[in-house]
Amino acid sequence: MNRHKLIFSGIALLFSASALAFDLDWQRALQVGGQTLQKVQQANQPVSESQEIELGHGIAANLLGASPLLDNPRVQIYVNQVGRWLSLQTDRPDLPWQFGVLESTDLNAFATPGGTIFITRGLLQRLTNESELAGVLGHEIVHVLSKHHLAALQKAARMSIASDLAGEVIREKGNPLMEKAVQAGTEVYARGLDKDDEFEADRKGIVIATRAGYDPYGLPAVLQMLDAANAKDSSLALMFKTHPAPRDRLNLLDKIMANHFDDYPIPSQTDKRYNSELAQLK
Repeated sequence: MNRHKLIFSGIALLFSASALAFDLDWQRALQVGGQTLQKVQQANQPVSESQEIELGHGIAANLLGASPLLDNPRVQIYVNQVGRWLSLQTDRPDLPWQFGVLESTDLNAFATPGGTIFITRGLLQRLTNESELAGVLGHEIVHVLSKHHLAALQKAARMSIASDLAGEVIREKGNPLMEKAVQAGTEVYARGLDKDDEFEADRKGIVIATRAGYDPYGLPAVLQMLDAANAKDSSLALMFKTHPAPRDRLNLLDKIMANHFDDYPIPSQTDKRYNSELAQLK
C-alpha cells in the first residue's frame, strides 16, 4: 500500500507543474556569433544525471500544459506498476522513473530525459493486453536509457547559431536560460527523433519487455494495429509525423526477431489484469 502511495505521489507532483514560457531572444543569439565554435564544443560535453532530470521535469511540465493527466488514480497506479517493473530490468533502475496517462484521444507515447514517461488515454484504450502496454513503455524507456532527446537537443545546438540552448545552458543548474533549453527540448516532440533512434527503441524495448516476463510480440502487435489504422485519422497525425511508418518498423523487427523469442513463455495473468484495470476506460 505504501509503495502505491509513493508511486502515485510522483504522478501527483506533475499536476502542480506549470508550463514554462519561451521567448527566444534573437538579438542575443546574433551577438554570440563569434562564440559559435566554443558553443559547439560545449554542446558535445556530457550532461550530468541531475541536470538531465531537471531538464526532463521541465519538458514534462510543458507536455502536461498541453494535455493534463487522466483523472483516474487506479489507472495511473497500474501503469506505474508496469512501468516501474520494466525499469528494474534496465541499467538505470535508480532514475526517478514515473509514468502517467495523459487525457488525450491521440494515439501516442512520450519519454522525457530523466525517466518521466507518458502514454495517452487514446493509445491505452486501443491496446488489448498488458504485454502490448509493456512493449510501448519499453520502447519509451529506451529513449531515456539512450538519451535520445538529449542528443537531439545537442545536435540542434551544433547546427544553429540561434540555439544558445545546449552546452553550458543545460549543464548549469538554475541557469536562467534553462527555460529556453526546456522549450527547445519540448519542440523535439513536434519534430520527432531520428529514424535510427526509433528503430533502436523498438529493438531494445522488446528485450526489456521480454526480460520482465512479457510476450516479446507485444510491441509488434501494437505496430500491426497502427499499420492497419486509417492514415487520415487525426488522432494518429502526430504519431505518423514523428515516427517511421509502422510497416517499416515491423519489417526491421521481423528480420531481427525471426524465431528467437518463440520459446519465451507468455504470462497468463497479464491479460486478465490489464482487462480488469482498464475495463472502465473501454
